[in-house]
Amino acid sequence: MTDQSTNGSQLEAVIVDGGRIPFQRSGTGYNDLMAYDLGRLAVEGIISRAPIDGGNLDRVIMGTVIQDVNTSNVARESALGAGIPNHVPAHTVTQACISSNQAVTSAINLIKAGQAKAVLAGGTETMSDIPIRFRKTFRQKLLEARKYKSISDFLKFFKGLRPSHLLPEIPAIAEFSTGETMGESCDRMAAHFGISRQEQDEYALRSHQLAAKATKEGWLDPELLPAAVPPDFDTIEHDNTFREDTSMEKLEKLSPAFIKPHGTITAGNSSAFTDGASASLIMEKETALQQGITPKAYLRAYTYVAQDPEDELLLGPAYAVPKVLDAMDLQLSDIDVFEFHEAFAGQILTVLKALNSDTFAKEKLDRDQKVGEIPMDTFNCWGGSLSLGHPFGATGVRLVTTAANRLHHEDGELALVAACAAGGQGHAIVLERFDG
Repeated sequence: MTDQSTNGSQLEAVIVDGGRIPFQRSGTGYNDLMAYDLGRLAVEGIISRAPIDGGNLDRVIMGTVIQDVNTSNVARESALGAGIPNHVPAHTVTQACISSNQAVTSAINLIKAGQAKAVLAGGTETMSDIPIRFRKTFRQKLLEARKYKSISDFLKFFKGLRPSHLLPEIPAIAEFSTGETMGESCDRMAAHFGISRQEQDEYALRSHQLAAKATKEGWLDPELLPAAVPPDFDTIEHDNTFREDTSMEKLEKLSPAFIKPHGTITAGNSSAFTDGASASLIMEKETALQQGITPKAYLRAYTYVAQDPEDELLLGPAYAVPKVLDAMDLQLSDIDVFEFHEAFAGQILTVLKALNSDTFAKEKLDRDQKVGEIPMDTFNCWGGSLSLGHPFGATGVRLVTTAANRLHHEDGELALVAACAAGGQGHAIVLERFDG
């Protein structure tokens, strides 16, 4: 983070604005749309209220996880569909659940290197339209058939085929390296750290109640970009992901979803499959000020980490947080706003327990003492992924946007964003409120 401009002054990246189309449970509001459509709606929404014209962007970067082969560079397609001029380059990044975090930090890097002054960073994901394909044997037959010329060639097509080869192959939400799903891994991790089912259900209830309150109070409104959904163009204005009417009684009745019958991870204390997209405007500070634009926050130090995906799949934030704090010579007590991704209640509670553990600090972080305890009255106060939903490629920008907005709403100075991701990876970034 020491790149300098040609005149010797340090270039600083700031977030000017951020937003997202309302998140929807998969199979509901955006059921008939592609990830491209969702990305386009988010880009249109943020540009429609941006203080600069889309033609003045230097780059569009978007994260996504489950790619559609028809829109493999979904950032470019979404940008063009949203009316961003042809001359603005766009590229797509993927890093599992921290894909749009990578979009944001890629924007920071471009700005600090003097390669860009204004970048649109976002992400998009649909779980309502995942790519389902034929099994490999049948795919190979289809590719081979392109070379057929005679009737006898086509008769060979069925040789060796069995009915099972025609069954669809649905993508698994599992680690390629271990074959284990996130839920199974989280169940084991929660058990290892002694996180009870009751604690998880209580945390999930908290998340839903806070999301409902934030929605009712209008605190989330600044980050919501109303989405007019074709073909009828009915406008979706709010998330439909949180359960305002949930209760401990309802949560306690749910059966284990992954490790049966004694697991503690259920549908109620896990983030749901979600469709959505997000977008943010990241600018070089002096460029923004010269144009009369007041940023929301500086984007300060960030880091990415990776651990063993078998034993520490979702522990990334416990490793990333101390690194980013050390980089800025900060303590947890210096942070006013915390926004952490909630994949599962068991995951987030494990991360919080690890950060507050002397044993974990000594054995895993090579530190003399624990990182510390995060006060819950500053943590995910407007709900989190458990309640607001988790469109894989879009969550990172939601976290950064909410953190920046909360800094102003709560009169804070510093915010810390952190997230886990598939592959045993993790991310953390510090934001500092901009006061012009």
